[in-house]
Amino acid sequence: MLKAQAKYHLGQVLRHRKHPFRGVVFDVDAMFSNTEEWYAAIPEDSRPERDQPFYHLLAENDQSYYVAYVSEQNLIPDETGEPVDHPDLHDLFGDFEDGRYPLHFNLN
Repeated sequence: MLKAQAKYHLGQVLRHRKHPFRGVVFDVDAMFSNTEEWYAAIPEDSRPERDQPFYHLLAENDQSYYVAYVSEQNLIPDETGEPVDHPDLHDLFGDFEDGRYPLHFNLN
């Protein structure tokens, strides 16, 4: 049986190791849980292992806002101390405080 423990937590601001974007974690999959098409679209030499946590981020770069799905191996904590400006943040989280976003809804 696979036992995966996520390194990062909901509301944490993370940065991609290779690509210029950062975002706020709003969901975590214990292992890869996206489509085969999505996985196959990643260049083979860059494909992450499937048996690790994958994070859903409200992401931003210099040009746009979007939702990103990223393997744990490709994420690092964002140390800028700056808030993220994604327009959907306030649907899920409270105001940025102490370097993170607190959840502002109840989980089931």
